[in-house]
Amino acid sequence: MGSFYLVRSVLVLWLGFLFVGTLCESQDDSDSITAVYIVTLKQAPASHFNGELRREAHGFKLGAAERLNRFNKPRNVSMSHENPDSYIARLHDSLLRRVLRGEKYLKLYSYRYLINGFAVFVTTRQAEKLSRSGEVANVVLDFSVRTATTHTPQFLGLPKGAWVQMGGYETAGKGIVIGFVDTGIDPTHPSFSDDVSEQSYPVPAHYSGICEVTRDFPSGSCNRKLIGARHFAASAITRGIFNSSQDYASPFDGDGHGTHTASVAAGNHGIPLVVAGHHFGNASGMAPHSHIAVYKALYKSFGGFAADVVAAIDQAAQDGVDIISLSITPNRRPPGIATFFNPIDMALLSAVKAGIFVVQAAGNTGPSPKSMSSFSPWIFTVGAASHDRVYANSIILGNNVTISGVGLAPGTDDQNTMYMLISAIHALNNDTTFANDMYVGECQDSSSFNKDIVQGNLLICSYSIRFVLGLSTIKQALQTAKNLSAVGVVFYMDPFVIGFQLNPTPMKIPGIIIPSPEDSKILLQYYNSSLERDGVTKKIVRFGAVACISGGIKANYSILAPKIMYYSARGPDPEDSFLDDADIMKPNLVAPGNSIWAAWSSLGTDSVEFQGENFAMMSGTSMAAPHVAGLAALIKQRFPSFSPSAIGSALSTTASQYAKNGGPIMAQRAYANPDLNQSPATPFDMGSGFVNATGALDPGLIFDSNYDDYMSFLCGINGSAPVVLNFTGQNCWNYNNSLSGTDLNLPSIAIAKLNKSRTIQRSVMNIGINETYSVGWSAPYGVTLKVAPSRFSIATGEQQVLTVFVNATTNSTAASFGRIGLFGDQGHVVNIPLSVIVKVSYNISNS
Repeated sequence: MGSFYLVRSVLVLWLGFLFVGTLCESQDDSDSITAVYIVTLKQAPASHFNGELRREAHGFKLGAAERLNRFNKPRNVSMSHENPDSYIARLHDSLLRRVLRGEKYLKLYSYRYLINGFAVFVTTRQAEKLSRSGEVANVVLDFSVRTATTHTPQFLGLPKGAWVQMGGYETAGKGIVIGFVDTGIDPTHPSFSDDVSEQSYPVPAHYSGICEVTRDFPSGSCNRKLIGARHFAASAITRGIFNSSQDYASPFDGDGHGTHTASVAAGNHGIPLVVAGHHFGNASGMAPHSHIAVYKALYKSFGGFAADVVAAIDQAAQDGVDIISLSITPNRRPPGIATFFNPIDMALLSAVKAGIFVVQAAGNTGPSPKSMSSFSPWIFTVGAASHDRVYANSIILGNNVTISGVGLAPGTDDQNTMYMLISAIHALNNDTTFANDMYVGECQDSSSFNKDIVQGNLLICSYSIRFVLGLSTIKQALQTAKNLSAVGVVFYMDPFVIGFQLNPTPMKIPGIIIPSPEDSKILLQYYNSSLERDGVTKKIVRFGAVACISGGIKANYSILAPKIMYYSARGPDPEDSFLDDADIMKPNLVAPGNSIWAAWSSLGTDSVEFQGENFAMMSGTSMAAPHVAGLAALIKQRFPSFSPSAIGSALSTTASQYAKNGGPIMAQRAYANPDLNQSPATPFDMGSGFVNATGALDPGLIFDSNYDDYMSFLCGINGSAPVVLNFTGQNCWNYNNSLSGTDLNLPSIAIAKLNKSRTIQRSVMNIGINETYSVGWSAPYGVTLKVAPSRFSIATGEQQVLTVFVNATTNSTAASFGRIGLFGDQGHVVNIPLSVIVKVSYNISNS
């Protein structure tokens, strides 16, 4: 999500959280406090029956025409989404009746595919009664969650690389269904039309979802592109915070975020992108021929809740999606349980077992260490990087000083013509004073100003914290300037807005926002020093400052991209009182996430500056994740039998560690002045590196892991056996060979506590041609490293075990980094990042 979006969303969600907390705490008797709980049963869910995964049979044998007819079938907009004929749902009802005899409660959902459980609104005392039932494995208090292009296909090399390998953009992603758990979708957007391609566009036979029909999402909203849409809001409604005047009780996107992310991954190719009357190119998703299924579980006024998100994930898996894209993260780690053991991650573990590749945004809580909000090894975590297209304009002052700024705006007509600068506070009419409008300098009301003073000049306005909070808007200031017949607008940054990063903002008239308070001071000093005042009255008698604005509509291209954005969350592991470190390297990689053009909902109100537009430019890990979801669709299309971990391996091992200029990828280290505070990126900043779309379609070797491996990892965490049993219904004694995070067959190695030495094994499979590989490595500081064999030949379909010997030489308090490279004689290169912290219990130098 964008910087502007991030600040507002956090404020809204925090206020919503306070409201719910206050409501509960107002009760006198703690036993009578009601809340939403997620209850997991010991019996396995439908997807685990007979020890194998199965899809629900209904819908799989329907013809394309029959499935399309189902989309437009009206349905009862019930919040429970419960199938009354479901055997598991009936078991849930029976359990509740038996345990809560005659007591009032409200069941919100029955989860039956990925986890066997339900969400229920009960008192604290009732929750305790449920937890004591022999059939119940776990009871968890519901928790809140939040939402965490035209050029990026070119930057990623798709037109001449990956798309060519897939037969062109016309077929890129064909037959693959991407499920989006987000804020919904605007079905009227041309990015989701099914009539833009001459190619056949059948609904995939393995997808069985439906299209909810409501007043806001009428019959005909779905098509062969947008093949499924539902919404989930029972937890929010039960809490009494669902605002029907702001939040659509339908799959329709009243926010904009969900429409944006869906189009990044799977939007149609070649859609003209016009904003504020300016043409910025043609938009395309990463996999423009893939299909979209929407599972709305987040809302603009309050965010979302885990109970609704789990219901959405459960339904998406049951419907048969191939990929789940999550641009959402928890507001905070759920209290009282280990990080990995929360309902969302446990549901996603079952989704991975079902063969679904899961992509999640890393979170926008960087750049501090261990700020990761997506941490489980079965989830593919994506951080945010810049790409090479940048928009910038500038103002040239009459004293020959040039100040850079942002603004998707035209310049003044003639660069040789200077226009008078007039500050809004010096153009007030006789009826306006600071006493009756202290924010008049923000130019929100044209009636406050004297048109005769402003007309034909450049109007200077203040950009304060009120713009960040949405109380004042650029759009209204532009309207003021237009009403006053100003040539253009110059916004200077209020010094109280410290370190705030601005995206380019669309403007129909010449305009610029100076994002730096220091540069804003330079502007104001020049302006004030050029004023002539009456010696007695001190009134202004002449405005002497002049300037012109250069245009910011045409993009420039930087050779310093990509770089890791300051807000992108950092690894390796989350802060967790249950375990010190899990030896899991996160993020997995980074992808374009900054200044991303993509579709916008026609009624989306999240970003005021893009209200009413068909496209918006947003920033955040929310934008990076769907890039990878779309690229994963291309891999799934090419390799239909790939497991989720194999898809992740293909993406990781081919990632690049270099910027466009050939130097190392840099990482921003500070929120304020991030480009002045950066250094080479480490694996904790970027994982394996920056995604390589074309390379991922031909990885040569892959690392593979499965559900049993992840269960062995969970069972290997000290004291976790009861928790594993509670969440999965499976005993750890079924997994005799417990695995540490270091021992999982991942395309990375992380050792948080190296004591003396460690031997690690990795297994690779050749999915390419017969090839001979040479092994090279660079050791992290404080260790020696050796890999055996150092050279091997491997035929197609064969496996090779690599043994990595790590020996400590010097104690260290911080992680150091290295890399293993496998170099094939047919051109394949496989990269494996390493991180090590040496913590030896004796003095190495005396050993």
